[in-house]
Amino acid sequence: MKLSISQRLVLMFAVGALAAFSLIGIALYGVVEREMWRHQDNELNTNLQNLRYSIERFGNLERWTRLQAKMDTLTPSDGSVRFWVLSDDPRFQYGKGLDQIERISSEPDGHGAIVLQPDERTYRTLAQRIPAFEDRPPVRLIIGIDTAPFQRTIHTLLTAFALLALGATLLVMVLGWWIARIGLRPLQQLSVGARALHPKVLSQRLNADNLPVELEDLAVAFNGALGRLEDAYHQLEAFNADVAHELRTPLANMIGGTQVALARRRSAPEFQEALQSNLEELERLRSIVNDMLFLARADQGEAATGVSEAAVAHEVEMTIEFFEPLLDETGMKVEVEGETGARALMNVALFRRALSNLLQNAIDHSAPGARLAVRITPREDAVWIGVSNPGAPIPSAQLPRLFDRFYRVDTARRDAGDVQGHGLGLAIVKAVAKMHGGAVAAASDAAGTTIAFSVPGA
Repeated sequence: MKLSISQRLVLMFAVGALAAFSLIGIALYGVVEREMWRHQDNELNTNLQNLRYSIERFGNLERWTRLQAKMDTLTPSDGSVRFWVLSDDPRFQYGKGLDQIERISSEPDGHGAIVLQPDERTYRTLAQRIPAFEDRPPVRLIIGIDTAPFQRTIHTLLTAFALLALGATLLVMVLGWWIARIGLRPLQQLSVGARALHPKVLSQRLNADNLPVELEDLAVAFNGALGRLEDAYHQLEAFNADVAHELRTPLANMIGGTQVALARRRSAPEFQEALQSNLEELERLRSIVNDMLFLARADQGEAATGVSEAAVAHEVEMTIEFFEPLLDETGMKVEVEGETGARALMNVALFRRALSNLLQNAIDHSAPGARLAVRITPREDAVWIGVSNPGAPIPSAQLPRLFDRFYRVDTARRDAGDVQGHGLGLAIVKAVAKMHGGAVAAASDAAGTTIAFSVPGA
């Protein structure tokens, strides 16, 4: 059975209180018991010293008879205090049950205990030898005190301690339940607020006002998680819309082209031209699907394989060489700057793919004849590769979203189809950097825009 927090707190209060009261009771019981036994020992010693003084000075039988009468007078009627005198001369003996006194258990200091028959009464005793005097031979004086009253007192005290401990524990449980109910009331309010959250209203948040510090931190963290979920949901909605848009365009082109080709009789070359157009659109669809599959693997935490040490500048030059026809056509030039001797650990194919996307992005967003730059910057345990191109600055609020899938800064150009690609290039750059354990960055000002990624340094 699961217990609520209130019930657990009450049980912990009860266990703690019972343990504390038990320890206090045991300590008090020990102190009282020790004091009572000390009181018994003092009473025994006092009676022994009084009689010893008289016995030491009574040396004849006549005076001994008067001493026996005195001991009779000192012996209570309930037998709580008893006196015995043992001697080799029967005339100087005193006390009832002398035959049982011989079985007394005695300690070196004279203390002992004996159980007298027939009533099974236990006496705590103190014995001392007294030397001979005149006609009296040496005697052994024994004083006994009945322990029953002391045992009853101790038993009563123990019972009282136990009852008080149980009563105090019950009181603590009641107070603990009341304190727990009051203390957990903000948590109950927080639970009510959480149950009121509705998936159709993503902007709802928990009310963190007037909460204790611990719960306020929890509410703030929970609200932060809700905010991240809301952002992720909106991004997913936008992503779904972007995917539909990107797939709809080539599909619409293929359907329209096919319908036109089938609208009337066509020659073989005309059908071949229609098929060629459809093939281009299918290649575009395949490219989108392949890129999406690649990003899905990266999102699942797939790391780059086949990593080896390579010269960064060499791989950059090889990638730029692939773009030479396009660069010659547009009149653009690409310069390699920075630490050209840097080496890094990379999957060469993935590295070239990321750098190709950055170069393609820079070419698409630069005017003919522009000067592009690839800067290699070693930094701590990583090597950063940044591609810069001149152009209008990108607003700082949009820079973090450059690596989102299907995101483009200029939506008008996107709808018009002036920019090549399908909006996954920079997302793939980020995925490649992530697969290498690196990161991405973007900066833009009046001088141009720089987009970079990093790979581990060798």
